[in-house]
Amino acid sequence: MKFTNYLKDIHNVSIYPVFSLILFAAVFAGVVLYTFGTNRKKMQEHANIPIK
Repeated sequence: MKFTNYLKDIHNVSIYPVFSLILFAAVFAGVVLYTFGTNRKKMQEHANIPIK
């Protein structure tokens, strides 16, 4: 039995791909905004932290 046959039995299954796309876009936008909005000097200090 194919996986799509299982999905046909779930009520309102079409909302899950939309929700996951919105969640992915929100997290991606947050990471981009954090990356471009942070202080470059602070990032350079974090880059120079030694690894134990």
